[in-house]
Amino acid sequence: MEKAIIQTPIGVAVLEGDEYGLQSFVVLNNEEETTTIIPEILEDAVYQIKEYFNGKRAIFNIDLNPQGTDFQKGVWKALQDIPYGKTVSYLELSKTLGDPKAIRAVAAANGKNPLWIIVPCHRVIGSDGSLTGYAGGLHRKKWLLDHESPVKQQSLF
Repeated sequence: MEKAIIQTPIGVAVLEGDEYGLQSFVVLNNEEETTTIIPEILEDAVYQIKEYFNGKRAIFNIDLNPQGTDFQKGVWKALQDIPYGKTVSYLELSKTLGDPKAIRAVAAANGKNPLWIIVPCHRVIGSDGSLTGYAGGLHRKKWLLDHESPVKQQSLF
C-alpha cells in the first residue's frame, strides 16, 4: 500500500492506494508533514485532486478500491452518480437505492466513505436542506459545497 500526504485548501489529506486503485482519501484534523515525493501509483490521483481544488475538474477518473461491506460499496457507488454542484437528501439517496426505510443505514454507510470528495458524500444533505453530518466536519462540507456551487457568493467583508 502506497501513501501520500498533501496539502489542500481544507487541510492536510492522506491518500492510500495500490495497483488495484485508490483505497482512501481523507482530510486530517491535525497537521502532518507533506510527502515530498509522490509514489508513482498515486501521481494521477494527486494531480486530479489538485485540479478539483483549482476548479478545473468536476469528475474524477481514478481507479477506486474502497474497502467495505457490499451494502457500503453500493451506497458509495450511488454517491458517484450525484452530479457536481448538486445535492440530494439522505431520503432521496435511500429511495434511489430502493429502500426509503434504510435511511439510517444509508447515512451510516455515507459516514464510512473512505474516499472523501472523490466519492462525493459531502453532496448528501438533510431533507430540510440542512448540512447534516460529515466525517470531516460541517465547516469542510460547507466549503466543498460552496466550491462546487455554480453560483458564487460574494463576501461583503
